[in-house]
Amino acid sequence: MTILDHKIDFAVVLSVRNANPNGDPLNGNRPRQNYAGYGEISDVCLKRKIRNRLQDMGESLLVQSDERRGDSFRSIKERVDANAEVQEFAKGKKTNNELYAQAACKQWFDVRSFGQVFAFGGTDSASSVSIGVRGPVSIHTAVSIDPIDISSMQITKSVNASTPKDDPNKKSSDTMGMKHRVDFGVYVFYGSINTQLAEKTGFAHEDADKIRQALISLFENDTSSARPDGSMEVHSVYWWEHQSKLGQYSSAKVHRSLQIKKREEVADAKAFADYVCIVEPLEGLDVQEYAGL
Repeated sequence: MTILDHKIDFAVVLSVRNANPNGDPLNGNRPRQNYAGYGEISDVCLKRKIRNRLQDMGESLLVQSDERRGDSFRSIKERVDANAEVQEFAKGKKTNNELYAQAACKQWFDVRSFGQVFAFGGTDSASSVSIGVRGPVSIHTAVSIDPIDISSMQITKSVNASTPKDDPNKKSSDTMGMKHRVDFGVYVFYGSINTQLAEKTGFAHEDADKIRQALISLFENDTSSARPDGSMEVHSVYWWEHQSKLGQYSSAKVHRSLQIKKREEVADAKAFADYVCIVEPLEGLDVQEYAGL
Protein backbone atom coordinates (compact mmCIF):
# COMPACT_ATOMS: atom_id res chain seq x y z
CA MET A 1 0.00 0.00 0.00
CA THR A 2 1.15 3.54 -0.83
CA ILE A 3 1.42 5.97 2.09
CA LEU A 4 -0.97 8.92 1.80
CA ASP A 5 0.97 11.78 0.20
CA HIS A 6 -1.63 14.56 0.06
CA LYS A 7 -3.81 16.26 2.64
CA ILE A 8 -7.53 15.43 2.80
CA ASP A 9 -10.37 17.43 4.36
CA PHE A 10 -13.94 16.22 4.68
CA ALA A 11 -17.37 17.16 6.00
CA VAL A 12 -20.41 15.01 6.78
CA VAL A 13 -23.99 16.33 6.79
CA LEU A 14 -26.53 14.19 8.66
CA SER A 15 -30.02 14.43 10.08
CA VAL A 16 -31.69 13.13 13.23
CA ARG A 17 -35.41 12.51 13.62
CA ASN A 18 -37.03 11.23 16.81
CA ALA A 19 -33.77 9.79 18.13
CA ASN A 20 -31.12 10.42 20.76
CA PRO A 21 -27.90 10.69 18.74
CA ASN A 22 -25.58 11.01 21.76
CA GLY A 23 -26.89 11.07 25.33
CA ASP A 24 -25.15 13.05 28.06
CA PRO A 25 -24.69 10.80 31.14
CA LEU A 26 -24.23 13.87 33.36
CA ASN A 27 -27.62 15.25 32.29
CA GLY A 28 -29.98 12.28 32.61
CA ASN A 29 -28.87 10.94 29.19
CA ARG A 30 -30.59 13.84 27.42
CA PRO A 31 -29.26 14.55 23.90
CA ARG A 32 -26.17 16.72 24.12
CA GLN A 33 -26.65 20.46 23.74
CA ASN A 34 -24.36 23.44 24.09
CA TYR A 35 -25.35 26.50 26.10
CA ALA A 36 -26.86 28.13 23.01
CA GLY A 37 -29.26 25.21 22.48
CA TYR A 38 -27.49 23.66 19.49
CA GLY A 39 -27.28 19.89 19.43
CA GLU A 40 -23.94 18.12 19.64
CA ILE A 41 -22.53 14.66 18.95
CA SER A 42 -19.11 14.15 20.52
CA ASP A 43 -16.07 13.23 18.46
CA VAL A 44 -15.65 10.15 20.67
CA CYS A 45 -19.15 8.97 19.71
CA LEU A 46 -18.45 9.54 16.01
CA LYS A 47 -15.16 7.63 16.17
CA ARG A 48 -16.97 4.75 17.85
CA LYS A 49 -19.43 4.59 14.94
CA ILE A 50 -16.59 4.78 12.41
CA ARG A 51 -14.80 1.93 14.20
CA ASN A 52 -18.00 -0.15 14.15
CA ARG A 53 -18.37 0.35 10.40
CA LEU A 54 -14.70 -0.54 9.81
CA GLN A 55 -15.21 -3.67 11.89
CA ASP A 56 -18.22 -4.56 9.72
CA MET A 57 -15.92 -4.12 6.71
CA GLY A 58 -13.54 -6.72 8.12
CA GLU A 59 -10.79 -4.45 9.44
CA SER A 60 -8.73 -5.38 12.50
CA LEU A 61 -9.42 -3.00 15.41
CA LEU A 62 -7.75 -2.56 18.78
CA VAL A 63 -10.53 -0.56 20.47
CA GLN A 64 -13.67 -2.70 20.24
CA SER A 65 -16.91 -2.19 22.17
CA ASP A 66 -17.72 -5.17 24.39
CA GLU A 67 -21.00 -6.03 22.65
CA ARG A 68 -19.30 -6.08 19.23
CA ARG A 69 -16.11 -7.94 20.09
CA GLY A 70 -14.70 -10.02 17.26
CA ASP A 71 -12.39 -12.00 19.53
CA SER A 72 -12.23 -13.41 23.06
CA PHE A 73 -10.29 -10.53 24.62
CA ARG A 74 -12.11 -8.40 27.20
CA SER A 75 -9.71 -5.45 27.29
CA ILE A 76 -7.23 -3.51 25.19
CA LYS A 77 -4.35 -4.83 27.29
CA GLU A 78 -5.36 -8.45 26.69
CA ARG A 79 -5.55 -7.79 22.96
CA VAL A 80 -2.13 -6.13 22.93
CA ASP A 81 -0.50 -8.80 25.13
CA ALA A 82 -1.75 -11.55 22.81
CA ASN A 83 -0.20 -9.99 19.70
CA ALA A 84 3.25 -11.51 19.12
CA GLU A 85 4.36 -8.88 16.59
CA VAL A 86 3.80 -6.06 19.08
CA GLN A 87 5.09 -7.90 22.14
CA GLU A 88 8.40 -8.59 20.38
CA PHE A 89 9.39 -4.97 21.09
CA ALA A 90 7.72 -4.62 24.49
CA LYS A 91 10.36 -6.07 26.79
CA GLY A 92 13.78 -7.62 26.97
CA LYS A 93 16.74 -6.77 24.78
CA LYS A 94 14.48 -5.88 21.83
CA THR A 95 12.55 -3.20 23.75
CA ASN A 96 11.99 -0.33 21.33
CA ASN A 97 9.12 2.16 21.66
CA GLU A 98 9.30 3.27 18.03
CA LEU A 99 9.18 -0.27 16.66
CA TYR A 100 6.44 -1.11 19.17
CA ALA A 101 4.33 1.77 17.82
CA GLN A 102 5.04 0.78 14.20
CA ALA A 103 3.98 -2.81 14.87
CA ALA A 104 0.76 -1.63 16.55
CA CYS A 105 -0.05 0.65 13.61
CA LYS A 106 0.51 -2.23 11.20
CA GLN A 107 -1.70 -4.61 13.18
CA TRP A 108 -4.71 -2.36 13.91
CA PHE A 109 -6.50 -0.02 11.52
CA ASP A 110 -7.82 2.32 14.22
CA VAL A 111 -4.36 2.80 15.75
CA ARG A 112 -2.81 3.99 12.49
CA SER A 113 -5.91 6.14 11.83
CA PHE A 114 -6.81 7.76 15.17
CA GLY A 115 -3.73 6.98 17.26
CA GLN A 116 -3.67 5.35 20.68
CA VAL A 117 -2.05 5.71 24.08
CA PHE A 118 -0.50 2.45 25.29
CA ALA A 119 -0.19 2.94 29.06
CA PHE A 120 -0.04 -0.37 30.92
CA GLY A 121 1.38 -0.67 34.40
CA GLY A 122 3.49 -3.63 35.48
CA THR A 123 5.11 -5.05 38.59
CA ASP A 124 8.34 -3.27 37.70
CA SER A 125 9.57 -0.61 35.33
CA ALA A 126 10.74 -3.24 32.84
CA SER A 127 7.23 -4.64 32.37
CA SER A 128 5.36 -1.32 32.22
CA VAL A 129 4.52 0.37 28.92
CA SER A 130 3.87 4.05 28.18
CA ILE A 131 3.79 4.82 24.46
CA GLY A 132 1.72 7.40 22.61
CA VAL A 133 0.79 7.22 18.92
CA ARG A 134 -0.67 10.29 17.16
CA GLY A 135 -3.04 9.38 14.35
CA PRO A 136 -3.53 11.35 11.12
CA VAL A 137 -7.36 11.30 11.13
CA SER A 138 -8.96 14.04 13.24
CA ILE A 139 -12.71 14.37 13.82
CA HIS A 140 -14.58 17.42 15.11
CA THR A 141 -17.69 17.39 17.29
CA ALA A 142 -20.88 17.42 15.21
CA VAL A 143 -23.06 20.51 15.79
CA SER A 144 -26.61 21.13 14.60
CA ILE A 145 -27.30 23.93 12.12
CA ASP A 146 -30.15 25.29 14.26
CA PRO A 147 -31.05 24.91 17.94
CA ILE A 148 -32.78 21.58 18.59
CA ASP A 149 -36.04 20.74 20.35
CA ILE A 150 -35.89 17.84 22.81
CA SER A 151 -38.97 15.81 23.75
CA SER A 152 -39.07 13.72 26.91
CA MET A 153 -41.44 10.96 27.90
CA GLN A 154 -41.83 8.94 31.07
CA ILE A 155 -41.50 5.19 30.66
CA THR A 156 -42.46 2.37 33.01
CA LYS A 157 -41.05 -1.10 33.47
CA SER A 158 -43.74 -3.36 34.93
CA VAL A 159 -41.97 -6.71 34.62
CA ASN A 160 -40.17 -8.42 37.50
CA ALA A 161 -36.43 -8.30 36.95
CA SER A 162 -36.07 -11.03 39.58
CA THR A 163 -38.42 -13.15 41.71
CA PRO A 164 -39.28 -11.47 45.05
CA LYS A 165 -37.80 -13.52 47.90
CA ASP A 166 -40.68 -13.03 50.30
CA ASP A 167 -43.42 -14.07 47.85
CA PRO A 168 -42.71 -15.71 44.44
CA ASN A 169 -46.17 -14.68 43.21
CA LYS A 170 -45.79 -11.07 44.23
CA LYS A 171 -45.41 -8.43 41.54
CA SER A 172 -42.60 -5.96 42.20
CA SER A 173 -43.19 -2.23 42.08
CA ASP A 174 -43.12 -0.54 38.69
CA THR A 175 -39.85 1.16 37.80
CA MET A 176 -40.14 4.66 36.38
CA GLY A 177 -37.72 6.25 33.96
CA MET A 178 -37.32 8.93 31.30
CA LYS A 179 -36.58 8.72 27.60
CA HIS A 180 -35.41 11.71 25.55
CA ARG A 181 -35.18 12.37 21.83
CA VAL A 182 -34.38 15.09 19.29
CA ASP A 183 -37.52 15.86 17.29
CA PHE A 184 -35.54 16.88 14.20
CA GLY A 185 -32.16 18.35 13.50
CA VAL A 186 -29.53 18.65 10.78
CA TYR A 187 -25.95 18.28 12.01
CA VAL A 188 -22.56 18.68 10.36
CA PHE A 189 -19.10 17.58 11.43
CA TYR A 190 -15.70 18.09 9.86
CA GLY A 191 -12.44 16.22 9.75
CA SER A 192 -8.99 16.10 8.21
CA ILE A 193 -6.24 13.61 7.37
CA ASN A 194 -2.71 14.84 8.03
CA THR A 195 0.07 13.52 5.78
CA GLN A 196 2.95 14.05 8.24
CA LEU A 197 1.26 11.81 10.79
CA ALA A 198 0.20 9.39 8.04
CA GLU A 199 3.87 8.84 7.23
CA LYS A 200 4.58 7.95 10.85
CA THR A 201 1.71 5.48 11.26
CA GLY A 202 1.76 4.00 7.74
CA PHE A 203 -1.71 5.32 6.87
CA ALA A 204 -2.26 4.62 3.15
CA HIS A 205 -4.44 5.80 0.26
CA GLU A 206 -6.50 2.63 0.67
CA ASP A 207 -7.06 3.46 4.33
CA ALA A 208 -8.42 6.89 3.41
CA ASP A 209 -10.86 5.27 0.98
CA LYS A 210 -12.10 2.97 3.75
CA ILE A 211 -12.59 5.93 6.10
CA ARG A 212 -14.67 7.60 3.39
CA GLN A 213 -16.79 4.48 2.92
CA ALA A 214 -17.33 4.28 6.69
CA LEU A 215 -18.53 7.89 6.74
CA ILE A 216 -20.95 7.30 3.86
CA SER A 217 -22.54 4.36 5.69
CA LEU A 218 -22.04 5.71 9.22
CA PHE A 219 -25.39 4.65 10.71
CA GLU A 220 -25.73 1.24 9.11
CA ASN A 221 -25.96 -1.55 11.70
CA ASP A 222 -26.20 1.09 14.46
CA THR A 223 -29.71 0.37 15.71
CA SER A 224 -30.74 0.78 19.33
CA SER A 225 -33.87 1.75 21.28
CA ALA A 226 -32.56 5.33 21.32
CA ARG A 227 -31.75 5.26 17.58
CA PRO A 228 -34.32 3.18 15.67
CA ASP A 229 -33.57 2.19 12.09
CA GLY A 230 -33.98 5.18 9.78
CA SER A 231 -33.94 7.80 12.56
CA MET A 232 -30.40 8.93 11.70
CA GLU A 233 -29.22 9.44 8.14
CA VAL A 234 -26.08 10.61 6.36
CA HIS A 235 -27.12 12.85 3.49
CA SER A 236 -23.79 13.96 2.03
CA VAL A 237 -20.07 13.45 2.50
CA TYR A 238 -17.90 16.24 1.07
CA TRP A 239 -14.34 15.15 0.29
CA TRP A 240 -11.50 17.55 -0.60
CA GLU A 241 -8.21 16.03 -1.77
CA HIS A 242 -5.38 18.56 -1.90
CA GLN A 243 -2.50 18.39 -4.38
CA SER A 244 0.29 18.49 -1.80
CA LYS A 245 1.21 17.27 1.67
CA LEU A 246 0.44 20.59 3.34
CA GLY A 247 -2.52 21.40 1.11
CA GLN A 248 -3.33 24.52 -0.87
CA TYR A 249 -5.57 25.89 1.89
CA SER A 250 -5.93 25.56 5.64
CA SER A 251 -8.51 23.11 6.94
CA ALA A 252 -10.43 26.00 8.51
CA LYS A 253 -10.83 27.73 5.14
CA VAL A 254 -11.83 24.49 3.42
CA HIS A 255 -14.43 23.68 6.07
CA ARG A 256 -15.84 27.22 5.89
CA SER A 257 -16.39 26.81 2.16
CA LEU A 258 -19.36 24.54 2.96
CA GLN A 259 -22.41 26.64 3.78
CA ILE A 260 -25.58 24.98 5.12
CA LYS A 261 -28.54 27.30 5.47
CA LYS A 262 -32.26 27.06 6.02
CA ARG A 263 -34.24 28.08 2.94
CA GLU A 264 -35.52 31.64 3.13
CA GLU A 265 -39.15 30.62 2.76
CA VAL A 266 -38.94 28.08 5.62
CA ALA A 267 -39.76 29.33 9.12
CA ASP A 268 -39.47 26.04 11.02
CA ALA A 269 -37.42 23.29 9.37
CA LYS A 270 -38.98 19.83 9.60
CA ALA A 271 -37.01 17.98 6.91
CA PHE A 272 -33.59 17.97 5.30
CA ALA A 273 -35.17 19.40 2.13
CA ASP A 274 -35.77 22.61 4.11
CA TYR A 275 -32.01 23.26 3.99
CA VAL A 276 -29.66 24.04 1.13
CA CYS A 277 -25.96 23.08 1.03
CA ILE A 278 -23.62 25.31 -0.98
CA VAL A 279 -19.89 24.76 -1.50
CA GLU A 280 -17.96 27.91 -2.37
CA PRO A 281 -15.30 27.00 -4.99
CA LEU A 282 -11.65 27.20 -4.01
CA GLU A 283 -9.22 27.71 -6.87
CA GLY A 284 -7.21 24.58 -7.58
CA LEU A 285 -9.11 22.43 -5.09
CA ASP A 286 -12.01 20.28 -6.24
CA VAL A 287 -14.59 18.72 -3.97
CA GLN A 288 -16.28 15.37 -4.42
CA GLU A 289 -19.77 14.91 -2.98
CA TYR A 290 -20.95 11.42 -2.03
CA ALA A 291 -24.53 10.62 -1.12
CA GLY A 292 -25.09 8.71 2.08
CA LEU A 293 -26.59 5.23 2.02
